[in-house]
Amino acid sequence: KSNLADIIDNIEFIEADMGNEKVARSAMKDIDVVLHQGALPSVPRSIDDPAETHRHCLDATFTLLLAARDAGVKRFVYASSSSAYGDTPTLPKVETMPPRPLSPYAVGKLAGEYYCSVFYEVFGLETISLRYFNVFGPHQDPTSQYAAAIPAFVTAILKDKPPTVFGDGEQTRDFTYVDNVVEANLLAANAKQTKGEVLNIACGQAVTVNETIDVINAAVGKNIKTIYDAPRPGDIKHSLADITLAGKLLGFKPTIPFKDGLRLAIDWYRDNLL
Repeated sequence: KSNLADIIDNIEFIEADMGNEKVARSAMKDIDVVLHQGALPSVPRSIDDPAETHRHCLDATFTLLLAARDAGVKRFVYASSSSAYGDTPTLPKVETMPPRPLSPYAVGKLAGEYYCSVFYEVFGLETISLRYFNVFGPHQDPTSQYAAAIPAFVTAILKDKPPTVFGDGEQTRDFTYVDNVVEANLLAANAKQTKGEVLNIACGQAVTVNETIDVINAAVGKNIKTIYDAPRPGDIKHSLADITLAGKLLGFKPTIPFKDGLRLAIDWYRDNLL
């Protein structure tokens, strides 16, 4: 809620379980477009507590789709995840590749895509699923044991503490600054028509975790050494998106490259968390 402080007076804010049928149906009244961003994120968390992940990811998505259908919502934009691809060796990842999810979180996100497709094909609800690749930016919580990599790395280095990497650090990620994801959602919401498509949303640039830490160190003028720990179950080795289809169908093109976004994130954490 604190993240919405600048606009809270101009919106209707509902703080509730989105998987609650009564809440979902009430929220859908007189709504044209749903941007479904809610989930219980984190691959490691889903391995620790698969039941809660299933409830907050898949069950909640199904409840919202039903409510949207019954309320006559025109379009449902679903936040999916690149984790659906799993550890397939082929790069870049293309939407036509067979998915191989490696965690309950990935399974939940993938099943949500299938439900979105079915709700279009069977019920005529326009849907589109956006597979986000490692989104980062301001307001991500760096303190949780399930914190995303970049906020955890940035805050550790800013505090002169060694960042912890699971694995050798040579795994690659297609880190995507949050503003690019916001733009993709707006394009999806305003597209002429959607038909249950699945689209990659990313920068289309692979960077290793070690390189990411080097960039953070250089940006803040430090040289904090990394601690390496054992790889975690469910983590993938390499990730890189082909964003051709999103460009073709939505006109999507990332406007903030990885390093520019990383500098913006560093500035925010320096100003707000230290």
